[in-house]
Amino acid sequence: MNSSFLESPLFERLQGYALWLFALLHVAVLASLILVLGMLSSASAQEEAACHGINLVEEMKSENPDAYARALAEAAKVPNAKGIFWKIEKPDVATSYLLGTMHVTDPRVLKMPSGADKVLADAKTIVVESSEILDDKKAMAGILSKPELTMMTDGNTIEKLLNPDDRAVIDEGLRKRGVALATVSRMQPWMLMSLVSLPACELARKGNTAFLDKRIALDAAAEGKAVKGLETLAEQLSAMASIPTEVHLKSLVETIKLGPKMDDVFETMTQLYLTGEIGFTMPFLKQVAPDGGDNTGYAEFEELIVTKRNHLMAERAAPILSEGNVFMAVGALHLPGKDGLVELLRKQGFTVTPAI
Repeated sequence: MNSSFLESPLFERLQGYALWLFALLHVAVLASLILVLGMLSSASAQEEAACHGINLVEEMKSENPDAYARALAEAAKVPNAKGIFWKIEKPDVATSYLLGTMHVTDPRVLKMPSGADKVLADAKTIVVESSEILDDKKAMAGILSKPELTMMTDGNTIEKLLNPDDRAVIDEGLRKRGVALATVSRMQPWMLMSLVSLPACELARKGNTAFLDKRIALDAAAEGKAVKGLETLAEQLSAMASIPTEVHLKSLVETIKLGPKMDDVFETMTQLYLTGEIGFTMPFLKQVAPDGGDNTGYAEFEELIVTKRNHLMAERAAPILSEGNVFMAVGALHLPGKDGLVELLRKQGFTVTPAI
């Protein structure tokens, strides 16, 4: 990454970046992989298993109506902003379906929309973001075969790269989650984001509950159905690696400093998902970030983490969908927008409409 990125407003507004990272990357998957490595004890996570987040949208309505109005106005301009369940059609091809998901284990999120269970049962092929979620240990082995994606291979450590104050913040934040900084100091900071950005209740469930995408994939594989992925976990990590380490480190510090506020962000995103207000998510996060909705600098981040991945997934999904009778489940934030999967699949020649 060139120095202009490091000098951009995005680099300077790190709390806002932390919220975007939480929303746009599926850090829950990384948490599952870290559990496989034994770096996080699910038993210790159970000690703080209660969820305490609040819906910040309601707070914004009453305490900052101007910010709420700005978020609403921006969301109104987002194509395909509402809905998580879509029908995909093409002449002479059996109908397929697209479900937007959250990669978390909250029981409210694990329940699919009306009608989704039936079309899932009837589907011939299942498509998820990465089929590697079928086997955590195999997925981790594949990722570890490219150590530069998960570890600092240049001799640096998190402890070396931080000043004493920031190091103390991370040390304390990880200790509260049952992890000693010394044991993960060579790990890339975006891996550790999964431990500090998820509520304790979500981490506690990781040991015995599969998120919806994974459950769909596992059930399909057990039934002998084809399960196909649109990208590899290594490709997802490479997207994270495209952001400078300095940014990840500082966002890690700021995320820990946000403390319970991250639980509130988690709950707010969950509520937006449950109500199908997917296109409101990013406008909302822009308003709660410290820069107060100034969008300068975010475009490059969104291009690296979302848009490029959306185009790649749409390109890879098209030939599979052309065979018909597919049930595709991907993160809901990949669906809306002019570069979202719904719009991109339409450009591939499919008719995509709300399924309910």
